[in-house]
Amino acid sequence: MSASDLGGFTLYGDPVSGNCLKPKWTAGLLGIPYTWVDIDVVKGETRTPDFLAMNPAGQVPVARWADGRVLPQSNAIMLYLAEGSSLIPADAFARAEAMSWLFWEQYSHETAIAVRRFQKHYLKKSDTEIDPALLVRGNNALAVMEQRLTARDWFAGNALSVADIALVAYTRVAHEGGFDLRLYPAVANWVQRTEVALGIPHAQELLV
Repeated sequence: MSASDLGGFTLYGDPVSGNCLKPKWTAGLLGIPYTWVDIDVVKGETRTPDFLAMNPAGQVPVARWADGRVLPQSNAIMLYLAEGSSLIPADAFARAEAMSWLFWEQYSHETAIAVRRFQKHYLKKSDTEIDPALLVRGNNALAVMEQRLTARDWFAGNALSVADIALVAYTRVAHEGGFDLRLYPAVANWVQRTEVALGIPHAQELLV
């Protein structure tokens, strides 16, 4: 049974978090009804007793269904919502490729680009206050993406997939972390292509 067969759900998330927007975009694209509840991480709203009772890890996003089931972690929620849809490639190898990019996104991409963006854009730290390794690691991640996208439109298979949704969330706002997408023209083009496919605003003008 797919998520869309189960009716609406509640999605708890911080609207400035790319991780929280991933399942939001997925539900919107697939026409799955949901109720969004704002959770402000900076104000400590993930550390309240009520929130910790729902997700002891104290993280967003969290999806909760009326029958009491709770599912944390952005990519896990996306995969559940996308079950049975074209966002998960039917071909076994392409599907495995999509999964590999989901793992890479959380381990090598989000940990550099999203972290630097948060420190620079939201905490207003100067470049001298931010670990310089984050800029190096983030640019390395963008270079990997550039290589992948040089001769193809999407990360897995021949169409938009959960891999693209996962990776675009923080890539589209990488400039807020001090990363210059003009250095990665294939990535910049893919960002706009994915934003159009998802029906979301362009985070910045294409600079190539």
